[in-house]
Amino acid sequence: MSDRRELDALDVALLAAVREHRSAGPLELSRLLGVARGTVSARLQRLEDDGVVTGYGPDVDVAAAGFGVQAFVTLEIAQGAIDAVRRDLEAIPGVLEAHATTGSGDVLVRVAARSHEALQQILVDLNRSSAVVRSTSVVALSELVAWRTLPLLRSGAAPGAGRSGMPPPPRG
Repeated sequence: MSDRRELDALDVALLAAVREHRSAGPLELSRLLGVARGTVSARLQRLEDDGVVTGYGPDVDVAAAGFGVQAFVTLEIAQGAIDAVRRDLEAIPGVLEAHATTGSGDVLVRVAARSHEALQQILVDLNRSSAVVRSTSVVALSELVAWRTLPLLRSGAAPGAGRSGMPPPPRG
């Protein structure tokens, strides 16, 4: 990974266009953005190399895929057991993501299950980890704001950078 550098307006517009026009190739993206195809290709490659773009796979709605019960679980773990808890969490298919955190808990885990009974089994599995001292769970009732990145990227884009006269980026 290269040194991080600030994204500019063209980078953000390119990311928005890729998100909005998922099947568009570099030529179509260059037409949409009014820049050369080589510029699009080079920018995408740099964004990939810098770790900004991590993949182009489909976004999956786990609820639509049959896993409509979701919860957030806060784990308190034994001191120094972060690697052990990571291994244990990776072994549980219902774990969608986990983050080491500050505050009263040590790890915040997002899980999904087909039913409340399946959720209960995931919670039992989490507590079987020898690294887990205590867990607290809350069931998610609805999603208020879906995972998003474009508003953040737009707010932090370097002002005046990128292609001048570029059309405003697509919303999304």
